[in-house]
Amino acid sequence: MKKNKISKNWVNKQRRDIYVRQSKVDGYRARSAYKLIEINEKFKIFRNGMLVIDIGAAPGSWSQYTSKIIKNGKIISVDLKDMEQIRNTFQIKGDFNDLNVKKIIKEQLNKKKADVVMSDMAVNTTGIKSLDAVQTGELCKEAMIFSKNVMSNKGFFISKIFMGSSFNEIIKLGKNIFKEVKVFKPKSSRKDSKESFVICKNLR
Repeated sequence: MKKNKISKNWVNKQRRDIYVRQSKVDGYRARSAYKLIEINEKFKIFRNGMLVIDIGAAPGSWSQYTSKIIKNGKIISVDLKDMEQIRNTFQIKGDFNDLNVKKIIKEQLNKKKADVVMSDMAVNTTGIKSLDAVQTGELCKEAMIFSKNVMSNKGFFISKIFMGSSFNEIIKLGKNIFKEVKVFKPKSSRKDSKESFVICKNLR
């Protein structure tokens, strides 16, 4: 009964959500596209010709938006789930934490450096917000450490984080790797969500 109530509440919330409705109008696969749009409008990240790595990409809305801007560039999209094809993308199905997947990403870079590494990875939520924050924080740190080895010196790193006990640890790691570290919560993030995004720039 409780599960049905939660499911019904989620459906009602989706119906009322202006970003869900707008995503259908604009042709995005998920409302999360608008979070990246807001991030880009504030931090001026994407431009034509870039090489981008999109981790936790499914269903593909971040790659969709990025593909519209970089046009002559390339996006390496990684996820455990299958995705429909998107222009300018090379899709890798697999676990980002798998060493073989990281090897394929590096092969696709073809000895070049990425301009942007972005991650919308999150664990399947347990309902225990403190645990979800820690586990998603670990994914952020893993992506951040990986970006250090594949990114250009003036590149950007973008990642979802949940405000919680690991927040200060993530910011500290970011400041050890990058010269600039900012935290931003887009308007399109739901008000009741602890979600924010860390935006890092310029490798040390």
